[in-house]
Amino acid sequence: MIEYLSIPTSAGVFDAIGAGPHDGRPVLLLHGFPEAAVEWEHQVARLGDEGYRAVAPDQRGYSPGVRPADVADYEMDHLVDDVVALAGALEWSRFDLVGHDWGGAVAWWAADRHPDRLRTLTAVSTPHPRALGDALAGDEDQAMRSQYMRDWRSSDTEKRMLADGGEPLRRMFEWKVPRGRVDDYLARLSEPGALTAALNWYRAGSPKAAIEAVTVPTLYVWSTEDVAFGSTAALATEQWVSGPYEFQMLEDITHWVPEEAPEQLTALLLDHLHRH
Repeated sequence: MIEYLSIPTSAGVFDAIGAGPHDGRPVLLLHGFPEAAVEWEHQVARLGDEGYRAVAPDQRGYSPGVRPADVADYEMDHLVDDVVALAGALEWSRFDLVGHDWGGAVAWWAADRHPDRLRTLTAVSTPHPRALGDALAGDEDQAMRSQYMRDWRSSDTEKRMLADGGEPLRRMFEWKVPRGRVDDYLARLSEPGALTAALNWYRAGSPKAAIEAVTVPTLYVWSTEDVAFGSTAALATEQWVSGPYEFQMLEDITHWVPEEAPEQLTALLLDHLHRH
């Protein structure tokens, strides 16, 4: 059964969903843009049924209680610190970390900086940042796919995305996410300041320090119809994991893996957790 949680930290109060026994093996799941914790509803519920303690927060800017105004407050250092703060508030000394899209990027950085805190890493869609950086520099296809990251830093992005009743935001989901869920995301991002906060993740710029190879057991799930991340970075991610590594390719699935292919992803995740 899904629970609705409020998790206080030094940065503010995060809204979250959770499931499973409080003494179960802890799993933290991080959502992407332009979504929220509920993108993980299926996985959280299944993990809870399997005896895990699964929690998915609305991340910085998405939780009204953690919505700072400055762009600098959305730099990667702060996003990774939020992961550690959430785990601390939940009294988790060690946990499994799962991330999709922007949540996947945060998960990679958290695994690099806090390997002692993670039991496993699961990244969905988002390749290792160094693999992505190399692809951006040397692969024309990936450079074209990632142009939106630069475009969305402009000051008129909010107006463009919310035009025509938010139709541009709706089209991002490629009709692969249930309409009711998309309505929920649009309502959340239409709240004053919410979309600006979410876009500030893009505007904050690149992390100042370099990320290295990840040492924790890692599952990377990539889908062949992902519009944002091409095969060059996906296949190169293996080079940036020095610990046990598994790569799973989902055929004919778009970027929205947790909601488009919930059963497939959950099965892969559970298998990964069971083996480590």
